[in-house]
Amino acid sequence: MAGPGVRLVRKVSATRAFARIAPHVVPAADRAVHRLTRGRVLLSARMLPGLVLTARGARSGLARRTPLACLPRRDGSWLLVGSNFGRAAHPAWTANLLAHPDAEISWRGRDVPVRARLLTGDERARAWSAALEFWPPYAAYQERVDREIRVFRLERRDGDRPGA
Repeated sequence: MAGPGVRLVRKVSATRAFARIAPHVVPAADRAVHRLTRGRVLLSARMLPGLVLTARGARSGLARRTPLACLPRRDGSWLLVGSNFGRAAHPAWTANLLAHPDAEISWRGRDVPVRARLLTGDERARAWSAALEFWPPYAAYQERVDREIRVFRLERRDGDRPGA
């Protein structure tokens, strides 16, 4: 059961006003705090689990750091939802992962090499259901856009398994 603070944030984050403002404020604040704390703190992770994705730009090939909410899975993988706060276009980081699936995440202060995979079909449907249970505003985001919101699974690359 979500507490009153979480319920309020869920309600606010499903609004169009939040979708206009948050993309300019939340990632910048997260990047600054993450850098200042040497990867130990993400402000948005106080409400949702979060990581910082470092992926090569689809066109530039340059490293791009993006703080993102994530759904950690029991198998040691992570789900990422390309909601873009319910805005019309796919977020740039999803194009980066499609072009360059080998990436790195900062997870709980540790850098982890990962490989991203765009989910489709039944696997996407199961992941989407888990995402909606985790963060119900994703449903409002999907209702506002014509595109299918991309869902990725990040898996540790060989040689970096838990306990290895």
